Amino acid sequence: MDKLDPAQAERIAGTALDKKAVEEFLEELLALLYPGYYGDCRRFRPADAMEDVAYRLEYQIAAALRRSGEEADRAREMTQSFMERLPQIRAVLETDIRAALSGDPAAGSRDEVILAYPGLYAVSVYRIAHQLLALGVPLIPRIMTEHAHSVTGIDIHPGAQIGESFFMDHGTGIVIGETTVIGSNVKLYQGVTLGSLSTKGAGALKGVKRHPTLEDHVTVYSGATILGGDTVIGEGAVVGSGAFVTKSVARGARVTQARRGLEPD
Repeated sequence: MDKLDPAQAERIAGTALDKKAVEEFLEELLALLYPGYYGDCRRFRPADAMEDVAYRLEYQIAAALRRSGEEADRAREMTQSFMERLPQIRAVLETDIRAALSGDPAAGSRDEVILAYPGLYAVSVYRIAHQLLALGVPLIPRIMTEHAHSVTGIDIHPGAQIGESFFMDHGTGIVIGETTVIGSNVKLYQGVTLGSLSTKGAGALKGVKRHPTLEDHVTVYSGATILGGDTVIGEGAVVGSGAFVTKSVARGARVTQARRGLEPD
């Protein structure tokens, strides 16, 4: 791994974490993941864009590390590791696009899904932020997902684990908590909350599984609330609109608005 020369080290040392800069290179990252859909495609040069994104990302990671009291010299290694993961991110996003096309009869085309579906935008930003968080990058993943939240109304914590072929239909008001685990081929409708049963004693809950698990091929309809780290929605289960669920649901079961379990604290 190349070391920073003194001039680079000095510039990085003087760089402040800049929320606007994070949002700007996030759009450049999306242009790399969706060539021809973001920015000015007439002037887009993938190699130049990769270099520019890596350069700006390294500076912001260094600033985030320093603000968090960590050594900023890890920024280059983190940046290079992340850039190497872009093909993996792109491959998973392709499954999300196909899930939207197959899961929504109103989806007219691939272009429509990429350009107009807030759910795909939100999950794209999530998948970028999740990989950065997995590499130990502080602050930036949350800035990214909160930006997507402000744009789409969909709130996905970057710490959540979400499998491939994930589709959020309409999407507005969906909340997915930090320790949520979602399998493959899962579909959520607007207003779904995957949350914690209680936030009392929040300090002691850090790192604890607080949010539910949805296994493969689960569908959750609009306005449903599923709470608790021990709550597992079994493979192929369907949770109906407005249902309030705090206990596990068997594989293939169908849950209606009848309440299951206790109200949260």
